[in-house]
Amino acid sequence: MKIERTKNATRNVFFDGMLQMMNMIVPFIMRSILLHYLGVEYLGLNGLFRSVLSFLNLAELGVGSAMVFSMYKPIAEDDSDMICALMKLYRTLYRIIGTVVLTIGLALVPFLPSLIKEEPPADINLYILYFMSLGCSVLSYWLFAYKNCLLSAHQRGDVTSKVTMGVKFCEYAFKILSLVLFQNYYMYLATQIFTQIATNILIAVRVQKMYPLYGPRGNLPKDKTVEIFKRVRDLFTSKFAFVISNSADTLVISSVLGLTVLAHYQNYYYIIESLRMMINVVVIACVAGIGNSLIVESMEKNYRDLCKMTALFAWLMSVTTPMLLCMYQPFMEIWMGSDHVLGMNYIYCFVLYYYSIGMNRMINMFKDAAGIWKIDKWRPLTAALVNLALNLATVHWLGLYGVLLSTVISIVAVETPWVIRNLFCTVFPKEHLWQYVRRYIGYIGVAFICCVTSYLACSVFHFGVWPSLFINATISFVIPNLIFLALYGRNTIFREGVSQVSKSIFKKVKK
Repeated sequence: MKIERTKNATRNVFFDGMLQMMNMIVPFIMRSILLHYLGVEYLGLNGLFRSVLSFLNLAELGVGSAMVFSMYKPIAEDDSDMICALMKLYRTLYRIIGTVVLTIGLALVPFLPSLIKEEPPADINLYILYFMSLGCSVLSYWLFAYKNCLLSAHQRGDVTSKVTMGVKFCEYAFKILSLVLFQNYYMYLATQIFTQIATNILIAVRVQKMYPLYGPRGNLPKDKTVEIFKRVRDLFTSKFAFVISNSADTLVISSVLGLTVLAHYQNYYYIIESLRMMINVVVIACVAGIGNSLIVESMEKNYRDLCKMTALFAWLMSVTTPMLLCMYQPFMEIWMGSDHVLGMNYIYCFVLYYYSIGMNRMINMFKDAAGIWKIDKWRPLTAALVNLALNLATVHWLGLYGVLLSTVISIVAVETPWVIRNLFCTVFPKEHLWQYVRRYIGYIGVAFICCVTSYLACSVFHFGVWPSLFINATISFVIPNLIFLALYGRNTIFREGVSQVSKSIFKKVKK
């Protein structure tokens, strides 16, 4: 089966984009309500539990990515028996993972108080809240989670997005009611558990209707099972690194600087996370198609696709990064109030963080699609350990600056150069490495020019918060686009990338 890569990617971007827009806008409202009705400490506590559970989900070991990658070839060859056997293995592994998460989670209970510098809010039971969050995480593995791999491997993430949108709408409505009418954080978490159950069941039903011939049956050949477990083993370091990068910052801030500082940090980080989710929409939509292309297309064709995708991502990041720089402060003042606004020096750090993770995610998209986890396994682990070591070394000295800069340094100095090298050692022609690096550095320089020019232009105008937000948004959108298009508008690679995406969108609208 040859997957319609461009059509599916466009469909996935559209529906997943709608879902992420909901996940961006509604939680902004919810965080405001949570702050108003329960206080700033609850914001910090909410983020702390999320980070702890991210560590527990390390037990997943990257099984999902390994199983989806293993399905690319049998789907391309219409090998139903292999797909069914993979589903059976996937189901077994996820049941084991859920049990491991539960066991480790219970073992961590005695250490909960040490994760918070000060005492938690007096009207809550820390342990009950933790058990509720843990239960939600465990159920996400036990309830038909394995069926979602079929949608991912067939590049039909739009189905997941449609189901999740409907359930999320109900979840957000009940969460807001629990805060506004009852000011009850227990009800808030209980809603999350019920919606997790509903999402898993509804997706499983939809998958059964779409792929009735596939089910968890049969057994894989021993050599195939060994190959998958080796791939999972190689993915462990990537998973471990991801958890450290996304959770260590929160845990360090909570245990050293306290829940209030953590809440302020997370308000700013939440905006970056929302933008990163939108980037992830593009990434998730494209990974399966890229994986299929790497199997059926030539090396030169895939290298050209890498260049086109890099150009499009560079355009996206060169526009959104200046907008973030210029709109961050007025938006935060409107959203959370002047009492919860950080200094401008912190903004520079957050903006650097956003750009570095955005461009790095694009490169990792090709790494994930190619499945080169074995050669790449030490890179993310090294970068994560560098990040953690710098966090612990600088948080007492530089405070929040140290936490932010540690992450940026680990990405820019370790992660990105290393993953580019690995890609050109295994997937793309080695002779094109330095050509690509020069192109990549050029995009970074253009993004820097866009940021500086936009910031200087916005600093000329001094109005109220609301006028500043709209004026800064206009300036920081127009100037970067003019600069980027002036420099790359005639570039063949860039034009081909834009043309390919435009044709795909036009076909979808026409249908």
